[in-house]
Amino acid sequence: MEKNKKQVVYWMQLNRGPWTMYIAATTEGLCYVGSQHAPFEELANWVKKRLPAYELSEDENALESYITELMDYLEGRRKEFTLPMDLHGTAFQQAVWKVLQKIPYGQTVSYTDIAEQIQKPNAVRAVGTAIGANPVLITVPCHRVISKSGKLTGYRGGLEMKEQLLGIEKL
Repeated sequence: MEKNKKQVVYWMQLNRGPWTMYIAATTEGLCYVGSQHAPFEELANWVKKRLPAYELSEDENALESYITELMDYLEGRRKEFTLPMDLHGTAFQQAVWKVLQKIPYGQTVSYTDIAEQIQKPNAVRAVGTAIGANPVLITVPCHRVISKSGKLTGYRGGLEMKEQLLGIEKL
């Protein structure tokens, strides 16, 4: 990369049908899918914290392939995401997010299951915190994680959004 070339996070507000959320990507891949109806500040604050050397640039064209995959999923035509992701988090968060990506469409697991899969069975609370920090809602399917009792629990996008996503997957 050139010395003075700015690093950019391309973003847009996805506003299709009932779905309104901000999405963003770097040249490496999708890095952010926001909460349903959240303000732009949610994205701006995330970029400031996780990618402070990057500048935000609104560019729907740069996100077109991501929009297509997201809308295909949200409209029930896609079960897996194939486009690259650029996930920014701690090593522990990355380990948790990697496991989340392996949860099959139409299935749920518990926070305890995730903790056991990363070989940290006593870290259930930390797993919950890492899941809550997932910057790429939907494509890293944290909505498929429920409590051990089977109840829907916290979701960065809100429980209504979690219910909608699980409804798409007919759970």
